[in-house]
Amino acid sequence: MIVAGVMSGTSADGIDVAIVNLLGNGIATRLRLLGHTHVAYPAEVRAAVLAVMNARIADVADLARLNFTLGELYAEAIAATRKKVGLNIQLVGCHGQTVYHQSTKAAFLGREVACTWQTGEGAIIAARLGVPVVSDFRPADMAAGGKGAPLVPFMDYMLYRHRSRARIAQNIGGIANLTAIPAAAKPEQVIAFDTGPGNMVIDACMKRLFEREFDAEGKIAAAGKPISKVLADLLQDSYFRNRPPKTTGREEFGAEFVRDFLRRCGRAPKEDVVATATMLTAASVGNAVRRFALPRFGDRPAEMIASGGGTRNRTLMRMLREQLAAMQVRLQTSDEFGIPSAAKEAAAFAVLAYQTWHREPSNLPSATGAKRPAVLGKVSYA
Repeated sequence: MIVAGVMSGTSADGIDVAIVNLLGNGIATRLRLLGHTHVAYPAEVRAAVLAVMNARIADVADLARLNFTLGELYAEAIAATRKKVGLNIQLVGCHGQTVYHQSTKAAFLGREVACTWQTGEGAIIAARLGVPVVSDFRPADMAAGGKGAPLVPFMDYMLYRHRSRARIAQNIGGIANLTAIPAAAKPEQVIAFDTGPGNMVIDACMKRLFEREFDAEGKIAAAGKPISKVLADLLQDSYFRNRPPKTTGREEFGAEFVRDFLRRCGRAPKEDVVATATMLTAASVGNAVRRFALPRFGDRPAEMIASGGGTRNRTLMRMLREQLAAMQVRLQTSDEFGIPSAAKEAAAFAVLAYQTWHREPSNLPSATGAKRPAVLGKVSYA
């Protein structure tokens, strides 16, 4: 079955589309990547998405308009990728744009409520492309008692499990998350969680200090030196110490966190500030591996398979490599395993949609904390 997967992450830089051919079912599904593209959000759309993510109060009409606008943009991005590949697609899996994710229950209207919201109207995509669309994946896991994230571990386990080698699949998008797969692991032995900020804090610092969207290849960070006192204090944050399952987002590491981060850095050179933000990502990943992944691996050799936009930041990858070398963990990228780093998360939502279409569950309860496996998403028919 030829399926298009669509992902727009917490960095809000645009839309990733991957078209894959899938055969089989469950964890025995076989995947072949046929093509992928990245379509940047128009500047005004990115600004609107970021504003909604960071707003305490948002205009309801604008939220509704954004939902339909993103549906149109997703459909256009898929159509462009379909044309590039030159094949018809049979199904779409669209993650949508997360505008709010609260994975733990909080008091609301006399009840304790956990919730999530991914926007981007699936019915629009289905109508424009003439194929069914699976979207809104996270609520079904939360309804089963899970945190609604991470969901990519299903594909990580499908692709990377190994009889004799332990593996960590590490995605570095706006938020960084890992999947720890012990050697010869059964699905219930896999753990996965958000390690903390990925590119999010780095990008925000670049915007504030240099009026750039991101640190291209990590050149600004390479010119600076991490501020050790700031870094040590930030790594004491309770999120980094909490045991998985756990998930986070802009609610934890967004605008308020960045304001506090810049205040802590004071009058330090701007390059040092960016270097500190970059090391925060590398060190928080390293700490997560040390505390929560390696104890599950025993004495088996381990390797990390990295993906996401963060892999293009050479300084971040160097810092991460140094963190892992001290633990004798080898760092590779998903490109070396046949899936380009930029396409992996989009491909994952093609896989999840394929499982849903066959009425198969695709959450890993050991990763999300759900009480049971769940069939994810809602189907919009053409």
